[in-house]
Amino acid sequence: MTTPVSGTTTAGTSTAASAPAPAAATLGRPFHALVASSGLANLGDGVVQMGVPLLAVTLTRSPAALSLVAAAPWLPWLVLGVAAGTLVDRVDRRHAQLAALAARAVVLGAGAWLAATGRLTLPVLAVLVLAYGVTEVLADLASAAMLPTLVPRALLPAANGRLVAVQQVANSFVGAPVAGALLTLGGGWLLGAPAALALLAVLLLARGVPGSHRAPAGAGPVRAREGLGVLLRHRVVRPVVLTAAVLNMASTGYFTLFVLWCVGPGSRLGLTPQLYSVLAAGLAVGAVAGSLLAPRLVARVGEVRLILGAWLVAYAALALPVLVPHVAAVAVTVLVVGTTSTAGNVLNQTMRQRLVPAHLLGRVSGASRTLATGAMPLGALAAGAAAELAGLAPALLGATAVAVTAVVVLATRLRQRVVDEEVSRAARAG
Repeated sequence: MTTPVSGTTTAGTSTAASAPAPAAATLGRPFHALVASSGLANLGDGVVQMGVPLLAVTLTRSPAALSLVAAAPWLPWLVLGVAAGTLVDRVDRRHAQLAALAARAVVLGAGAWLAATGRLTLPVLAVLVLAYGVTEVLADLASAAMLPTLVPRALLPAANGRLVAVQQVANSFVGAPVAGALLTLGGGWLLGAPAALALLAVLLLARGVPGSHRAPAGAGPVRAREGLGVLLRHRVVRPVVLTAAVLNMASTGYFTLFVLWCVGPGSRLGLTPQLYSVLAAGLAVGAVAGSLLAPRLVARVGEVRLILGAWLVAYAALALPVLVPHVAAVAVTVLVVGTTSTAGNVLNQTMRQRLVPAHLLGRVSGASRTLATGAMPLGALAAGAAAELAGLAPALLGATAVAVTAVVVLATRLRQRVVDEEVSRAARAG
């Protein structure tokens, strides 16, 4: 149930971020084809992200062993994020996404065959999820970099809001309970269904988004270090990305252990995998609300205040189901986390696309995701070790404390005045 922070800047003007959503037709048919393809792929993602930990729990109750499986899909971001971002800026972004989704179908199809024939073990599952994570890196970066080529810049807030809403509904609201149902049929179904969805996403993207989608020509050859350099020099991007890395590390560690806290006869709550999957759908309900509310709230609250407030509420709420181990506390927590974290991510993604030059978008996204998402496997492994030493409850509360502290530190350094200055600078640079 991890909801990663995008690790991108929240900079931008309140007017732009709060512009009213245009009519759907103005976004164009290629955009809607991209959204539909992304929805299918994210439905498969939701099945995998919810189903694999539940499948792993049937193979082990060890926090350390479970942390290895939890770390596997995020490890490619740490190792390949910058390189993949550079690749996305060198090749046709549509082709990159098609290749990644096709490879995902092959990986998950192989996993389905192994599960159906009774050959799926915990180490094999970890390798399969690792390979799946590689495809996720390339597909996500290509999709994010391609979106600004499909819609006018003035419509990016509305486009990102709708894309995030569809992704979250498919991923958590539909994917989570579907994963619980498929798990009752067997691991073959759990991995085979998202393989088929990936193939459908390939067909829809290939037919619905025609033409070339290469990066605009820059001022020289494509170099990976340029994206990292922009990230590290930027007064807004740098602190937000570093904070996002800490938040992602803490939240991944938390949710790695949370399934052990909630599911199974040896857990604190004793939930079934099916009920846990249904509760996880609350993330998507909150995500839809957050994606719709963010552009409207930012004009009243202000960008910096909205981001910091949303993150503080989201990560403080993680303590609730530990201190009050009841199914109602879990339901409230996932709803609050889904709403607040998504509101921040919508603004982050939109402003990154506005501040970063189009020919650098893949590289800056890759560098940002390398730091922000690459911290997630470290969080999973650290949480597994902490739980082995201190127990589940102290490890869960420790992860919560780390996240809240990171937001408080960012609040002492990030100011709206600095954000506005960077927006003006970006506008002058053209």
